[in-house]
Amino acid sequence: MLRLNRSSLTRFAWLSIAAAIATIVLKTAAYFITGSVGLLSDAIESGVNLIGGIMALAMLTVAARPADEDHAYGHSKAEYFSSGVEGTLILVAAISIAVTAVERLLHPRPLEAIGMGLLISVAASVINLVVALLILRAGRKHNSITLEANAHHLMTDVWTSVGVVVAVGLVAWTHWIWLDAVVALLVAANIVWTGVGIVRRSISGLMDISLSPADMAEVRKVLKIYEQMGIQFHALLSRQAGARKFISLHVLVPGDWTVQRGHELLDKIEADIRRVLADSVVFTHLESLDDPASWADEKLH
Repeated sequence: MLRLNRSSLTRFAWLSIAAAIATIVLKTAAYFITGSVGLLSDAIESGVNLIGGIMALAMLTVAARPADEDHAYGHSKAEYFSSGVEGTLILVAAISIAVTAVERLLHPRPLEAIGMGLLISVAASVINLVVALLILRAGRKHNSITLEANAHHLMTDVWTSVGVVVAVGLVAWTHWIWLDAVVALLVAANIVWTGVGIVRRSISGLMDISLSPADMAEVRKVLKIYEQMGIQFHALLSRQAGARKFISLHVLVPGDWTVQRGHELLDKIEADIRRVLADSVVFTHLESLDDPASWADEKLH
């Protein structure tokens, strides 16, 4: 599988930035037209989307840099900083929305020009939905936590907009002005949930979390083929660093093998693992099946 030039992923960050600017303009206009605090909360979240998009652009640029003397394993972990910052910004936005909603709940104000405001908000939501789906697809395809976090944030914005539109519609129908503020509080709670999830995933990445069960299952499928030939393995370890996957393992072969034969086997095993897991780095250590010392580190498995 050919590796993607990851610098090309920045185009999705630019797409997110453009969408954020467009929706900020639309939602702010909708707020001034209607006076709805729900629509204001929607506009605030789009402002966070803009900051998140800019951060994503910066970190994707850094993550695409090749390895150097100071960063022998590359710069891929930079993506976790972007998703962590975006998750934190989401939480800050939620607090701002909640404060505004409580103030409006205590001091309600009738809404105006609801029809026009809703039409503008729906247009902004469609923009976010299309962009979010495009970025989410790219994030999953290229294993970019930055793009996935940005896409999930945009999707949260879409669901937020749906809730706000429904609330404003209910206010127009029932004349229960307090519904506008209540929905804004529910929006804030939903945003908190998303922000916490993104921050937790970023922390897990910075703590060198192991590969997913699905990825490890692919690795074990490869190893099982060689086990049928009498080769054994232990001390299988892994970690995820942004888009990069790191796998290390000990390979045990008969003690009478030549160095050349063992070396050729390791090359083949490493190539097979890289074939099933793109952007992976594989470290192997050759040991003898006949040496008791080879089993001393089996506990690392």
